[in-house]
Amino acid sequence: MAEIEREAMDVDVVIVGAGPSGLAAAIRLKQLDEDLMIVVLEKGSEVGAHVLSGAVLDPVGLDALLPDWKDKGAPVTTEVTTDRFWMLTEKGGWKIPGWPMPPFMSNHGKFVVSMGQVCRWMAEQAEAMGVEVYPGMAASELVLRDDGSVKGVVAGEFGKEADGTPGPAYEPGMELNAKYVMIAEGVRGSLAKEIISRFELGKDRDLPKFGLGMKEIWEVDPSKHAEGTVDHYMGWPLGKNAAGGGFAYHAENNQVFLGLIVHLNYENPHVYPYMEFQRMKHHPQLADLLEGGKRVAYGARAVTAGGWQSMPKAAFPGGVLLGCSVGLVNYARIKGNHTAMLSGIAAAEAAVDAIKAGREGDVLEAYEAELRSGPVAKDLKPVRNVKPLTTRFGANLGLMLSGFDMWTNSLFGVSVFGTMKHGKSDAAATGKAKDFAKIDYPKPDGKLSFDRLTNVSFSATNHEESQPCHLHLKDPEIPVKLNLPEYAEPAQRYCPAGVYEVIEEAGTPKFQINFQNCVHCKTCDIKDPSQNITWRVPQGGDGPNYGNM
Repeated sequence: MAEIEREAMDVDVVIVGAGPSGLAAAIRLKQLDEDLMIVVLEKGSEVGAHVLSGAVLDPVGLDALLPDWKDKGAPVTTEVTTDRFWMLTEKGGWKIPGWPMPPFMSNHGKFVVSMGQVCRWMAEQAEAMGVEVYPGMAASELVLRDDGSVKGVVAGEFGKEADGTPGPAYEPGMELNAKYVMIAEGVRGSLAKEIISRFELGKDRDLPKFGLGMKEIWEVDPSKHAEGTVDHYMGWPLGKNAAGGGFAYHAENNQVFLGLIVHLNYENPHVYPYMEFQRMKHHPQLADLLEGGKRVAYGARAVTAGGWQSMPKAAFPGGVLLGCSVGLVNYARIKGNHTAMLSGIAAAEAAVDAIKAGREGDVLEAYEAELRSGPVAKDLKPVRNVKPLTTRFGANLGLMLSGFDMWTNSLFGVSVFGTMKHGKSDAAATGKAKDFAKIDYPKPDGKLSFDRLTNVSFSATNHEESQPCHLHLKDPEIPVKLNLPEYAEPAQRYCPAGVYEVIEEAGTPKFQINFQNCVHCKTCDIKDPSQNITWRVPQGGDGPNYGNM
């Protein structure tokens, strides 16, 4: 096929992703130099369409970015009034006292928010300052300079046929070139993954770790709603099958944000994270809360869990990684939106200094240094051992050791454990099917629990079926020839949207990909034991259309 010719546009900074980190960077860039030309590309149909988070927001990032955010009408109004941690058993449980945990673990002074709404509001602030925000524009390729540095991205390519060739309505997209490119794709973004590999940004860093977060929004009986209440759950239903925990955040308008995070380093390939989430809602405490209510939304996405030691180098020739592209989630606090904003601020400050000095396309070492020594470091470094401790010693003993370690870090700035390693990757942690018992999951009742495809319809997911499948198999034979006999093909279960199936065709098993269902969680790219699946962006605007996630 002939080389595609594209128009090119030069700007000062191009930002890929209109999440909290990308929008924070755009705003700070304009605050520092209003004459800069800033473009933000968002693959979702609108800003917030692909944003999913719990979320209890620490406002420290907003305070640093827009100190008058309350006066500007930010949708950050539901302050946490009650903050509880629970250890659940199948029929009961007990409240975990808060006093053993250091003060930074408290959620008081934080806010229950919809990050989709917050990002839409941030986009409005950015546009009012002159930032160009383009939703429905997926950045699908990198553009490189002759010296190998990142020069820009290709965005807005539409109309390919299923086989990847240009169709009759093909649009080649545009090259957006910049002095610096900021990648704010979120967890396991396709460009970030390529950049980390190309520039060996993970060298001398621990391997990344992830969880799968699934969330539903429920409208509950007003008599059971307690606005500002934050509950976190450990123990049942996961138990020894997997690490993780659930949450129930009481937001405005009688809504409860309900979810479960399942860490993807589980061994038993028969684990079915989505069904663990559905089973969780039948616990007496949650069943009582949800009785008489209705589910109004569903979504899922991967969550970074590696923390401090897993952060790749965040600056590369020609640009930077922001937010969850670096893995800035505080595992212990279950928060990453504030660190995402702080990373955007730091990147913008480093880029403006460089541009004023007449530089472009180099490595913004000042940004990397700020991440490793500034407020993000102070947030993440004290909790760096919580994930490896709970992985190694389990929920109960791991929780006690983690509490002790966080106290020593908080009080003395040191840990008796040093900086622990995470061990295997999440893919490599998957065991052989023959070594584990199958798990009998109850059938969804259609009232509290639901089948996957019904729930996916509540994510408003849509993909143009004629386009190429954005889920690529390195070897199409591996799912049936290796993953099925060795691991009972876990893609059938770890995907929270029912994308992958093993069906019978003429008496022979066949691996089927229903890419139209994909909610862009990236779990397949992470957990596949053969690392055979690569997630890439579909054409812009496709995917879930989350309203208030």
